[in-house]
Amino acid sequence: MRDQTGLARQRFGGASKSFFFGASGMHHPPQVQFSRSIPIRTFLIVIGTRPEVIKVAPIIRRLRSASWARVKIVASGQQSDLLDQTLAEFGLRPDITIRHRDASCGPAQVASRLIHRLDRILADTKPDCVLAQGDTTTAYAASVAAFYRKIAYAHIEAGLRTSELDAPFPEEFHRRAIAVSATLHFAPTSAAAKNLIDENVPKDKVHVSGNTVIDSLLEVAATKPPPPAEFGSRRMILLTAHRRENFGAKLRDALTGVRAFVDLAPDVGVYFPVHPNPNARDAAFEILSGNPRIHLVEPLGYQEMVAAIQNAWCVVTDSGGLQEEAPALAKPVLVLRDLTERPEAVASGVVELVGTSREAVFKSLYELHKSPAKYAQMARPVFPYGDGHASRRIVDTLYRHFSAAPEQRDATTVPLQYAS
Repeated sequence: MRDQTGLARQRFGGASKSFFFGASGMHHPPQVQFSRSIPIRTFLIVIGTRPEVIKVAPIIRRLRSASWARVKIVASGQQSDLLDQTLAEFGLRPDITIRHRDASCGPAQVASRLIHRLDRILADTKPDCVLAQGDTTTAYAASVAAFYRKIAYAHIEAGLRTSELDAPFPEEFHRRAIAVSATLHFAPTSAAAKNLIDENVPKDKVHVSGNTVIDSLLEVAATKPPPPAEFGSRRMILLTAHRRENFGAKLRDALTGVRAFVDLAPDVGVYFPVHPNPNARDAAFEILSGNPRIHLVEPLGYQEMVAAIQNAWCVVTDSGGLQEEAPALAKPVLVLRDLTERPEAVASGVVELVGTSREAVFKSLYELHKSPAKYAQMARPVFPYGDGHASRRIVDTLYRHFSAAPEQRDATTVPLQYAS
């Protein structure tokens, strides 16, 4: 993994630099030297799901090392068990926790409850900035609550788009709505930044940072966590499936295609951390049970997931995060979707949009298995989503923004220090 990590650090010396930052000219300036005093700024960081923790943890760590920043974490409880597990893994504890009594609530109920609770929290804590990541109901609700309170909102992983408002559902709507009111937009790639500018977001609010998931990924991967015991010497498919728009016939069809291929290929197995949502779980156990080479396991901690990616033969998924992580670890990715908001890795040739039909899933796996040339072309490390320094760029930009802003609340100032 050291070679892959080192390669990531070097990617921006040549052609990959223009691919990541594009021709927009939005290159990140040299690291800010925090040399003068500014009032302490309070950042309320709202997280609700496992991927949000993974992507925000590096920012929390850097903000906590800056003497000008005070951090408060709000856990929305959108994904309670997985959220608590991942927070503990990153050594984080929420300052405020919002609990849900009914885990079966739909997005409208979750959003309305969160907006109400977050409004009260913002009134009590009076932060200078609300920070949230991605396109979950939590991130959307936080943006609405911050707008109503006239509090700055920093959106991490801004600008991802597909061509259809309901794909993925409801995330595509969430991220478009967040863009309307956000104060700072941290885009992972130049293409995401261009999406925002095309939607008339002012250029000075858009900052190309890279994706913070690569910060976490490279740090964990460098420790070389041991592979899951089930992997052995087989070619193991790492499978995940949980998208709401795939529930029902689409998911069942896709899983049937995976099962048909594995039944045909005796040297291949499946490792499937099954999502707790019954719509995903029931289909997984019904269709994939009974083959000793298919392992249905409980959701993994982040170190375990990184180890699974590192040791997988390929990744089959409808997840957005794995489309970002697996290419950096040189693993081919077959995406169980017709559209993706992450086109950069597809353009690099290491991610393939497969869809969910049984025939398409089976064919893609079969071709990857029978063609060493195709596998080699897809099994190479690419880094379209960052170099592992996204959190530094984000924190530097927050410093510049809030050091220039007029003082509003806290008269306390401190000498600026920064632990890199």
